[in-house]
Amino acid sequence: MALPTTYTRVALANRPRDFINSDTFSTEIQRLEDLKPSDTHVVVRVDYISLDPAMRGWINEKGSYVSAVKIGETMRAFGFGTVVKVKDGKTGGLRVGDTVKGQMGWAEYRLLRESELEKLSIQRGLDVLDYLGPLSYPGYTAYFGLFDVGKIKAGETLVVSGAAGAVGSIACQIGKLKGCRVIAIAGSQDKCEWLENELGVDKALNYKDGDFYKKCKEIFAASGSGADAGGWDVYFDNVGGDMLDFMLTRMRKGARVALCGTISQYNSSKPKGLASYTNLIVMRARIEGFLVYGINHSLSRALTTHQIPYRMDYASKFAEAEREMAQWILEGKLKRKYHVVEGLAKAPEAINLLFTGGNTGKLIVKVSKGASSRL
Repeated sequence: MALPTTYTRVALANRPRDFINSDTFSTEIQRLEDLKPSDTHVVVRVDYISLDPAMRGWINEKGSYVSAVKIGETMRAFGFGTVVKVKDGKTGGLRVGDTVKGQMGWAEYRLLRESELEKLSIQRGLDVLDYLGPLSYPGYTAYFGLFDVGKIKAGETLVVSGAAGAVGSIACQIGKLKGCRVIAIAGSQDKCEWLENELGVDKALNYKDGDFYKKCKEIFAASGSGADAGGWDVYFDNVGGDMLDFMLTRMRKGARVALCGTISQYNSSKPKGLASYTNLIVMRARIEGFLVYGINHSLSRALTTHQIPYRMDYASKFAEAEREMAQWILEGKLKRKYHVVEGLAKAPEAINLLFTGGNTGKLIVKVSKGASSRL
């Protein structure tokens, strides 16, 4: 395998106060020969990396549910790549040419601990990108957020905000598969049409429309009858802020909020609080936050919050979720959409698409020209 003499890495240079800007990251050229494989480490060519809203929290000084990326450190990112170097004479373990998944980071090549990588075997009928979408954290998040936290039931009304994103689009489809009436919220007419026409949600609403809240009130007022009239049963929230506050005024008795993310607040130094939370009491409802992270324990040394070890709540169930969603894909019941950006150099700019609504589906950076996908 012919290799270049140098490679590019992108490191955190400054901590932004709001949106990521041109000063947030620095690009460096490194010598590939300085990455030396050992008994414990292999050299990996990074092929694809995932861009996720949670990354905004990772670069804050205090971090989020993981420790903060340090100034000068390669930006953290989950992805997959190809092993290109192992120690001479080494037997067993990973070999040159193996496709592996794990914490790749924003770099074209990385020296990574073999124990923190997992060899990727792509099931017939699936695509390699599926292992950054439905068969990875976005899929797991939708799956466990709906079943373990939202406890969805057939016949219920499910509302999903951020519905055209990586997690939201999967949550909408799982809701339909399980017999729910699904109301999707997205940020453009094109996204709403995609959600209704391609993914089959019952209704998609554009939150940027001037009459958005009026339409919401009309839809919820018309839903159900008697004691079940006037609202939703499960709200899968990716947005937070004003949207969450409004939805808390439209709950049915026993409603559940699966608090997945607060994307509207990630670039704010002073996140908004809730005014309508007292309705949780009246409606005997609950709001529960959850995290889905920790595959292969590849961030086990970094996953700390205030020095308390991070709990990988669902890691033992990842295989179960992957099997079921892979079967749905093969049966044509679960659709996926990828927004692929070409080249590592575009990653610092592309990540803001997550906060401006510029992407539809899973946002991915193709790092290596040698990587390939059918989708």
